[in-house]
Amino acid sequence: MAIVAQILFAAVLATATFLIYRRVVLLKKTILLGRPENRTDHAPERWKNLLLLAFGQRKMFDRPLVGTMHFVIYAGFVLINIEVLEIVLDGLFGTHRLFAPILGSFYTVMINFFEFLAVGVLVVCVVFLMRRNVTKVERLQTSRHREMAGWPSMDANVILVVEIVLMLAVLSMNATDSLLQERGNDHYAQVGTFMFSGFLKPIFEGLSNDGLVLAERTAWWLHILGILAFALYVTYSKHLHIFMAFPNTYFGGLRAKGEMKNMPDITKEVKIMLGLEQPAPGEEPAEIGRFGAKDVADLSWKNLMDAYSCTECGRCTSVCPANITGKQLSPRKIMMDTRDRLEDIQQVMMANQGAFVDDGKSLLGNYISEQEILACTTCNACVEECPVSINPLDIILQLRRYKIMDEAQAPGSWNAMFGNLENNMAPWKFAPSDRFNWADDLK
Repeated sequence: MAIVAQILFAAVLATATFLIYRRVVLLKKTILLGRPENRTDHAPERWKNLLLLAFGQRKMFDRPLVGTMHFVIYAGFVLINIEVLEIVLDGLFGTHRLFAPILGSFYTVMINFFEFLAVGVLVVCVVFLMRRNVTKVERLQTSRHREMAGWPSMDANVILVVEIVLMLAVLSMNATDSLLQERGNDHYAQVGTFMFSGFLKPIFEGLSNDGLVLAERTAWWLHILGILAFALYVTYSKHLHIFMAFPNTYFGGLRAKGEMKNMPDITKEVKIMLGLEQPAPGEEPAEIGRFGAKDVADLSWKNLMDAYSCTECGRCTSVCPANITGKQLSPRKIMMDTRDRLEDIQQVMMANQGAFVDDGKSLLGNYISEQEILACTTCNACVEECPVSINPLDIILQLRRYKIMDEAQAPGSWNAMFGNLENNMAPWKFAPSDRFNWADDLK
């Protein structure tokens, strides 16, 4: 029977690993649809951002209470995986608590610490469920933010419920394990008292030895199958940020947040025309394929990684002045729409042996509207607020650049401003020599 269980577990583990690997390969391929961009410079500063923002959760603590609760879940997720490693090895080798003889008395201390984290995660998940569904935090509500309607709202609740079930499973596993130790079952060696799961022992005390073994094995399988299912599920969920936050913060922007990137080919051509730069001998003028971005392939790979790293927390939208004043723009929606477009492209690629076939859609128009991108004030509040170095503004500016430079469609007031900038070197319609006339009457 033990051999059958080992074979079954190995088969489940192999299947889950294959499905996760296939999904990761597809995500990588989708992200690399974006334009190349060098993000390997200034490595020390990038490592610093990775440690502070991803590992240290620095920006989360701008809101101390929520930041602390989020850190509990984060720490629990990272450290409890050590116990998951033991469970996986036990499943493969047919052992039970493989690390106990190796770690000795420290093993009990470690398990008690993991149980402390498990209880913390359980409590915080309950609080987060209440914040979403009872107290109704404004930035998470569908009535005010249409992008949160349907799947995004349900996804967040599903993950929180699954985490609660997983924590209850591990505590139940330890509680029944303790009882089997006390009854002298040969397979359950003495490893000491488990502090928090001990409160659940009265629930199982009335079971026979066989009933306890069944309960312990059920909790064991529920926990590990839940972990494997969770690992696969997050690759389709906003909780992909659990993994993507680390590379995304490392490759985050290091330029001043107010600095807008020019198109290098355009900049070079302008400098040549102004005599500020000379073309290389025999060099032909650059052929510009498209100004700005119309679809995701026109964005950089980092823009696409941003989309998959979005936590949908809504901090960006909650500080956006355009959104606050009732405009259509929501920086969170910009990132979610970009990810939705990528997911739709994935479906097209999977149906065409990995090749993308034009489906007649584009990011600008079918997912993000002209009204949204024109509402942006480029204040960078969303960029400053994001805890994982996402830059919605960069996507907005590239979409806006396409609309204005490629399609020549800009509001009339903007065209007047562009004309003034070209002719008067200022947004206002008066000569540069008159720029300081306002100061004539000052004494």
